[in-house]
Amino acid sequence: MVATDDIKKTVSQEDNDVTSHNPMLYDPLDGVVKTSKTRQYIAALIICLGAVAAGTALAWTSPVLPQISAPVVTNSTLVTPTNATGNDTSPISLPMPHDDQLQLTVTQQTWVSSLLAIGAFLGALPTGYIADAIGRRYTAMAMDVPFILAWLSISFANSAGWLYFGRFLIGISTGSFCVVAPMYISEIAETSIRGTLGTLFQLLLTMGILFIYIVGSMVSWVTLSIMCLFVPIALLVGMIFLPETPVYLLKKGRRADAALSLKWLWGRYCDSRSAIQVIQNDLDQAGADATFLDLFTNRGARNGLIISILLMFFQQFSGINAVIFYTESIFKSAGSSLDASICSIIVGVVQVIMTLTSSLLIERAGRKILLLFSSTVMTICLAILGAYFDMKESGKDVSHIGWLPLLCMVLFIITFSVGYGPIPWLMMGELFMPDVRATAVALTVMANWLCVFVVTKCFGIMITDWGSDITFWFFASCMALATVYVAIAVVETKGRSSSQIQTWLSGH
Repeated sequence: MVATDDIKKTVSQEDNDVTSHNPMLYDPLDGVVKTSKTRQYIAALIICLGAVAAGTALAWTSPVLPQISAPVVTNSTLVTPTNATGNDTSPISLPMPHDDQLQLTVTQQTWVSSLLAIGAFLGALPTGYIADAIGRRYTAMAMDVPFILAWLSISFANSAGWLYFGRFLIGISTGSFCVVAPMYISEIAETSIRGTLGTLFQLLLTMGILFIYIVGSMVSWVTLSIMCLFVPIALLVGMIFLPETPVYLLKKGRRADAALSLKWLWGRYCDSRSAIQVIQNDLDQAGADATFLDLFTNRGARNGLIISILLMFFQQFSGINAVIFYTESIFKSAGSSLDASICSIIVGVVQVIMTLTSSLLIERAGRKILLLFSSTVMTICLAILGAYFDMKESGKDVSHIGWLPLLCMVLFIITFSVGYGPIPWLMMGELFMPDVRATAVALTVMANWLCVFVVTKCFGIMITDWGSDITFWFFASCMALATVYVAIAVVETKGRSSSQIQTWLSGH
């Protein structure tokens, strides 16, 4: 414990600022400076409850649509495509609904599935402006309200219209949290753990998806929807206790509040004065709040935006939808008789475990090496899967290599979860200065959801017109291109400060 008199000798005070005499603002002597990472993890986990909520929304259609679909005569299957940020497109057995259930037509089912993506696209851009206007914390709290209203609408829906309303609202919140959660985390984290905290968004998103896979196979869709409601409620309660980010507070000239925020997040004995000065230097380098056009006229901002959008493009065009779509058939080719829901749970467990592994590796191996490893292995796996389906569709006997597509699928999901699943979300928060971060992140998220829409919309057409083999080879080509691009155009950001990253982006 440091003596009070010693602490007061090194207090961080601002001239003419009455709040500077708050004891919480006192900085310790140099010899006893230390930071605590516990509250940074707590804050990141709380705001990433928004990712859990998004994951439950994305996977919700998988177990639910079969329960509320109009009766069919044949023993067919219903394919329920949803988003591909590690999300589900697995085939589900179609049961006969009871008389008291909603019974949706195929057209209504497609609207229930697609309205989330439309809402997410529309919710992303305004979130950036709102976050700059009222702060990251209040934006997260405000955009959590549609989550709650959406699950209430869905839980008590007695018509397709209420489902449409709920899915659209839930899409708005999902798109918003894709913007505000990575932004919040990047602005509260120390450089040494910024990568680990940045991967939490994708990790908790996959946990939300896995929750739906497991619980959705055991309970009715109404019970499942009510259970999902508790996630955004917990998020809203948790956000009440979190501080605003020091970066936003400094942008608004609230230096003492920024120091208090840092003390809460980094511990009482952190050197808040030095940390505040580093942030202030970044803000001074950026200048006044940037305009929308500055994203394209400023070289550093423009390069950061290009990298972020292309990483999101490669994430969605990695073929994750195609692989998960064929999960059950790949399991069967290996001699498995597992039910489709069990296959989905296995895939979900692998995603969670490997995304957690990525969070542990990210500050050791670095972003670039994991991206290169991920895209290289995925390219090989997709090429082999394409060759397998080419032989199978041409009538050749592939029974003796039924284990090969299963191996490729497992390796593909592992490497996606380690690299292109979490890292684009992490780097999106690292590549921009505070003056353009909100708008740039919003544009990147909008690009992500646009890619989601294109892949989801075109995937069925590609399978029908091109065949499974060429479809897999197309995604393999995209991953090969991703490998070349990252090797040439992306630099390692591990352990680098915001100003160092901007120096590289600006070409110096």
